[in-house]
Amino acid sequence: MPSRSLPRTAPLYTPEQRRRRDASGWTLVQGVLAPLQFLVFLASLVLVLRFLATGQGEQAATVSVVVKTLTLYAIMVTGCVWEKVVFGQYLFAPAFYWEDVFSMAVLALHTAYLLALGQGWLGSRGLMLLALAAYASYAINATQFLLKLRAARLQAGGAHTALAATTGATT
Repeated sequence: MPSRSLPRTAPLYTPEQRRRRDASGWTLVQGVLAPLQFLVFLASLVLVLRFLATGQGEQAATVSVVVKTLTLYAIMVTGCVWEKVVFGQYLFAPAFYWEDVFSMAVLALHTAYLLALGQGWLGSRGLMLLALAAYASYAINATQFLLKLRAARLQAGGAHTALAATTGATT
């Protein structure tokens, strides 16, 4: 029976892009901000859900959503700089095109929260529901990036294994 193989996809990084990624301080910044933002997200999610369930802790929930939004802005701005360094453009590099497209929706929802908060448009419950919509979009986007990074690691591992096989080296 013939073996089936998955279709080959283009590597996420060219060798030069990988070199720039590995040499850039912005890679470390992203590596610090991403888990920090996730922790802020988790804490804020708990506070928002607590408020929606009990009506208590409105101020803490509101402040946490603002802090989450500010961390999102920080990672988006520094991510654009990282993308410029690695891929030569600030946004929508082919390797991260769909992640960047969805990031725009994430930014729009978080920004809508800040606008609604500042203008008093939705009331407390409406604001928290908007925050949950923003958080759902963030969770999807974070998953996109994690899957992309996992694929890059698998590709890099596959390249290392292929190189070892062709040179006779062991891993």
